[in-house]
Amino acid sequence: MGDVLLVYRIMPEDPEADLEAIVEEVRKITEQYGAYKGSVVEKVAFGLKALKSSVIIPDEGGIVDELEDKLRTIDGIQSAEAVDITLI
Repeated sequence: MGDVLLVYRIMPEDPEADLEAIVEEVRKITEQYGAYKGSVVEKVAFGLKALKSSVIIPDEGGIVDELEDKLRTIDGIQSAEAVDITLI
């Protein structure tokens, strides 16, 4: 089995949310599952911003959903969803 590159879109609840604090929590959670590769801020609309965070994990069943559920537990997060999954 190989590895999987996951890209998550993480939407904060508040446009004024501390994105650096959220990125730090994302890094802590994703490093439990694989290699955190970074986050970028994406402008959505009307001042809203989202994070796109990338992580490389082993190609094992159930990890994608489990990681997504963990990301949703971060304080100040409205949603977290996998927007890109690819084998590497």
